[in-house]
Amino acid sequence: MMADLNNPSLLAAIERQNALYARCLDNDALEQWPEFFSERCEYQITTAANVRNGYPIAMVYADTRLMLVDRVRSLRQANIYEKQSYRHLLGRTLILGGTGFDDVETETPFMVARIMENGQTILYATGLYLDRVAVSEDMQSVVLHERKVICDSPFVDTLLAIPL
Repeated sequence: MMADLNNPSLLAAIERQNALYARCLDNDALEQWPEFFSERCEYQITTAANVRNGYPIAMVYADTRLMLVDRVRSLRQANIYEKQSYRHLLGRTLILGGTGFDDVETETPFMVARIMENGQTILYATGLYLDRVAVSEDMQSVVLHERKVICDSPFVDTLLAIPL
């Protein structure tokens, strides 16, 4: 069935899912993070300069939910990094297009503050989420098929461990 891309309920469902996504990361519930994605998905973190110049380079890249599960497992068991947390601030989502409930394209601006264990807080990243999502017809479920995290700055902190 074709989705009405101007339906306020569709936008509300997608924005709610984005808020739950940010809450998951901000609350260190990383084991739940892969559940926001479809089995065959794409997740990448890149820069606006890479996108502008057509470079397919990503600092983080996964193309299945299992790769995301593995990333979380690695963060919990293998990687050593300074304890930190995030606080996401999300702008309003825009629906850019799509072909139906299975394929809705969106853009959401974000800001992420990083809070270190000693309390130091910095503006860590700003940018856009460019997403391709599937929304159930009753608009109760939203699943990410693709999330491109496009950071505004070409400079990426070496502590990029937790997903954005």
